[in-house]
Amino acid sequence: MPETRRRRRWPWILIAALVVVLVPVGIVAVPILTHQNQGLSNQGDTTTEFPTTVTATGDDGRTRELTVISPDPGGAVDTAALTVGERLVVSGTGYDGSRGIYVAICVIPDDPATKPGPCIGGVPDQEQEQVDAGTVQYAPSNWINDDWAWKLFGARSYDDPQSGTFTAYIEVGDPKGDGVDCAAQACGLYTRNDHTALADRVQDLHIPVAFAG
Repeated sequence: MPETRRRRRWPWILIAALVVVLVPVGIVAVPILTHQNQGLSNQGDTTTEFPTTVTATGDDGRTRELTVISPDPGGAVDTAALTVGERLVVSGTGYDGSRGIYVAICVIPDDPATKPGPCIGGVPDQEQEQVDAGTVQYAPSNWINDDWAWKLFGARSYDDPQSGTFTAYIEVGDPKGDGVDCAAQACGLYTRNDHTALADRVQDLHIPVAFAG
């Protein structure tokens, strides 16, 4: 009798194990598979060649603002003459907090309907250690995503997902390498949707940048 009971328990144990595995997979996969692109960001030409703030109202009706400042009190960012190792604090508001974004310096495409890139530092490392709230961690590229599943892989949370406000900490990498040459190509400090909505260009904002020397 005890042996029979053990045999009867195995199917339920297997089902429970499958639920534990498949439910998180479904939570992650379904939003990606069902996402509908929202259009373009509609960022126009900037009033100055190398601004530190840009705004645009996307096809989704959201008005987004992207700003870069120096982490040093009273310091200024010369976006026309960045240097390797320089640290930047990038902030944004008006973004869709239900969607993750990457923040990085990328090649500006000729067509705004094309994904920006390649980018300095590539795609943020999705195997990095989890970043605790309030932690300042500089890197060539940052990943912002408020979904609990992606935060387990190192994504930084939005400061306020309701208003789409975020802060990213960029350490400027080598402008040449992995298909990027910001000495010869026009580059910008970009936000764009992460891998959960790669083809959606509505959150593509950029601050044009160049490098010293």
